[in-house]
Amino acid sequence: MKKLAFSLLAAALLTSCAKSKVIDGVEYRPYGLLNEESCKNDSIYYQVSAPAVCSGIIFSEMIIPPVYVFGYNLWEPVSSKKDRDSSLKGVVR
Repeated sequence: MKKLAFSLLAAALLTSCAKSKVIDGVEYRPYGLLNEESCKNDSIYYQVSAPAVCSGIIFSEMIIPPVYVFGYNLWEPVSSKKDRDSSLKGVVR
């Protein structure tokens, strides 16, 4: 029973992390508070991953899952900044 519970918790944590994304033929990985300098690209627009935040809150009583989620998988890549034109406010794409 303990192995099943551990497997379910591990699966929930791994599936709720931020996802990598291919933008213009290049794969960009998510970043967090601990690896921002090495993983954040200034030409890519990032947004906070809601599933990652939820899993970090759910597993907040444990030590390793919130550190991993908030440290390495908090923001996920969405699009390049050149795709987002500020002059077209309110336009749905």
